[in-house]
Amino acid sequence: VQLQASGGGLVQAGDSLRLSCAASGRTFSMYVMGWFRQAPGKEREFVAAIRWSSGSTYYADSLKGRFTISRDNTKNTMYLQMNSLKREDTALYYCAADPPPHQIKLIPSTEKYDYWGQGTLVTVSS
Repeated sequence: VQLQASGGGLVQAGDSLRLSCAASGRTFSMYVMGWFRQAPGKEREFVAAIRWSSGSTYYADSLKGRFTISRDNTKNTMYLQMNSLKREDTALYYCAADPPPHQIKLIPSTEKYDYWGQGTLVTVSS
């Protein structure tokens, strides 16, 4: 399994950015795919996740309304649309894949994800 994250960059507070994660190596129809982020000096934290088959989505409570996760089955690509970016959104953003079986309560857990992309850096300046 290979996950390739892209789309990061330097933006100003209030701007929007869309991250992409291209997945390859197997069929992901039964997977949960997620976005995580890690700011300097902090632990990696859950951002959002999506069930590849149904499109059901899950979000960190603090990010609901600003971030939107989606996927394009035809391109095997997942997206993270980030709006109204804040300085505290500055982090390295990772995409990850969680094979079945799944428990909803464990979806935000980094330990559940077997495959990780290399990360893409998002820097938000004020």
